[in-house]
Amino acid sequence: MTSTNAHDGTHSDSPAAADPSAEAEARDFRSLLHSLRVWDGVELPALDPAAAPADPLPLFRSWLREAAEAGQPEPHTMSLATADADGRPSVRTLMLHDADAAGWHFGTHSTSRKGRELAARPDAALGFYWQAQGRQVRVEGQVLSGTPEEAAADLRARSTGALAAALTGRMSEVLDSRAELAGASEASWNLAQIDPAAVAPTWTLYTLEATEVEFFQGDTRRQHVRLRYRRNGATWTRDLLWP
Repeated sequence: MTSTNAHDGTHSDSPAAADPSAEAEARDFRSLLHSLRVWDGVELPALDPAAAPADPLPLFRSWLREAAEAGQPEPHTMSLATADADGRPSVRTLMLHDADAAGWHFGTHSTSRKGRELAARPDAALGFYWQAQGRQVRVEGQVLSGTPEEAAADLRARSTGALAAALTGRMSEVLDSRAELAGASEASWNLAQIDPAAVAPTWTLYTLEATEVEFFQGDTRRQHVRLRYRRNGATWTRDLLWP
C-alpha cells in the first residue's frame, strides 16, 4: 500500500502505523477465542446410525425432548436462513412452533424481511444447536405459506406477549424512536389482554417441507457422527458423512 509523507509529499510503500491499542484489543480477542473450549466437562451421548429410524421426524422429536430434559435453554430456538431474489443470504433466530408429518412450522409477518424473501425465493434452511448434548440438526427444503385460519390458530396457541408482539406488526420497518415502539407495544398489550382472539393480518404460519435433514452428534475425540436423510419420493435415504 502506498502512503504519502505529510511533510515532503513523497510516497512510501510501508503501511501506516497501526494503532497499538487496536492491536492489543485484537490480540486479546484472539486469545479469548483460543481459550474457549467445546463440550468441556460434558459427557456426550452417542448416535448409532444402524438404530436410527427410517424417517427423520421421530429422531428430531426425540433429540429435542432429550435436549430439554438435559437442561438445554430454549431447545426450540432455531436459525432460519433465507435468501432474496438475487441470492443474497440472511439468517436470524426464531422459535419452532411444531414439527409433524407436514414439516417444520414457524411464524412471522409476511411483510418482514424473511417473509418477503420467502415470497421471492421459498427455499430455506433451519439450524438447531443443542450444546448440552453436542448435537446439531440441519433441515433444508421448500417453505409454504399457511392459511389465515392456520395463522389465527397459531397465535391463539401462544402467549399474550407473543400475540401482542404480532399485533404490533411492522417487523423489519425502520423505527423512528423507542418511544414510538413503546406506545405501539402498550396498545398491542392492551388489545391482546382484552381480545385473545385478535387477528394480526400479516401474521403467517409457514411450513418447511424438508428434502434433507442432517443429524450431527459431536464426539470429544472429534469422531463426530453425521447422519443425513434425503427425501426420495415418499421415502428417505440415509447416508453417513465424513465429519
